[in-house]
Amino acid sequence: MLLILLGGALVTKTESGMGCGRSWPSCNGELIPDEITAEVLIEFSHRLVTGAVGILIVVLAVWAWRKYGHIRETKFLASMAVFFLVLQALIGAAQVLWGQGDFILALHFGISLISFASVLLLTLLVFEVDRKFDADRVMIGKKLKYHTIGVTLYSYIVVYTGALVRHTEASLICSDWPLCRNDQFALPNNMYEWVQMGHRFAAGLIVIWLGVIAWHAFKNYKDQRVIYWGWITAFIIVLLQATTGMLVVLTKLNLAVALLHSLLISMLFGLLCYMVLLVSRSRVKNS
Repeated sequence: MLLILLGGALVTKTESGMGCGRSWPSCNGELIPDEITAEVLIEFSHRLVTGAVGILIVVLAVWAWRKYGHIRETKFLASMAVFFLVLQALIGAAQVLWGQGDFILALHFGISLISFASVLLLTLLVFEVDRKFDADRVMIGKKLKYHTIGVTLYSYIVVYTGALVRHTEASLICSDWPLCRNDQFALPNNMYEWVQMGHRFAAGLIVIWLGVIAWHAFKNYKDQRVIYWGWITAFIIVLLQATTGMLVVLTKLNLAVALLHSLLISMLFGLLCYMVLLVSRSRVKNS
């Protein structure tokens, strides 16, 4: 799923979405394209990976359902992984065949992200990794519960605005950072600047929010390693995410930096979803 996420980001960032023309599932009307250009290679490879991983996810979901169906979260996560994988594939196909608006296309990455998080959590259940941290006996207070659910939902808004920047080709509309034009403080002049600066504002807010949560966990949850280290790790990732976002602008959309930016938000969203899973298991804590 991580390969699908990064492959999709690569397709968008290299503008290879039409590498196979208006043809799906074939590529330029052929099962295997004869003429291989860079755009064809990137788009066709992304389709192959998506198809292969899709089969593996269905197998995993059915297998986990049958073997670990007694674990409360298994059936839900298996269903989510398959459903959102199919949904993101259909949106990708619709874009190829008929074209989609930028605001619809921006959902593509976010939908894939939900499928990725579902597979990640399902993997944790299968391997029972969380037992090393005594995660089945966590106690989380109401304040942290609200913060966990709120910041996870909000992170999806940040993801959407970031994808919107990419699909509207607004990545370099503001050549400076953190302001659009560092020589003056002014409101954005057009839609593209609003999209870019809106994403920067949303990203800045989640950095502050995760910093507050990490500090709360540092003060109140030292006795619960999975909560303590989970939120500290989330704060570290979001700082790295903000740094790569800055570097995307300053390096004029360097491909490696841009893909690292996508990788970090995938890691962060997966971790936040895991913290929501812990909230659903937890008992009440006073602070």
